[in-house]
Amino acid sequence: FVPSTLYFMVDGSGKIYGALHLRHELNDDLIQYGGHIGYGIRPSERRKGYSTMMLRMMLDMLREKGYKRILITCDDDNIGSAKTIEKNGGILENKVPNKNGIGRRYWIDL
Repeated sequence: FVPSTLYFMVDGSGKIYGALHLRHELNDDLIQYGGHIGYGIRPSERRKGYSTMMLRMMLDMLREKGYKRILITCDDDNIGSAKTIEKNGGILENKVPNKNGIGRRYWIDL
């Protein structure tokens, strides 16, 4: 376990659209398989741009807090997540074996 913060994306009525988990530090496992940020969007709200918006907002906050570089990973077959990361400046470093098969490791310079 590492220090982390969980954020939710909600509208004015309290409807939850998604969640984002910020890991403030990385251990050996997170460097390979998890990264600084994990996120998810409720199934009924996917493919509407919420993950891109939520990640962009988090990156803006991390810039203000002085972070310089963050790692985000996703499964190789999760094309939606890969596109979200790439739209936010993610550069693919490599692909590594993970518990689901193959994972992509992206770095974003802030």
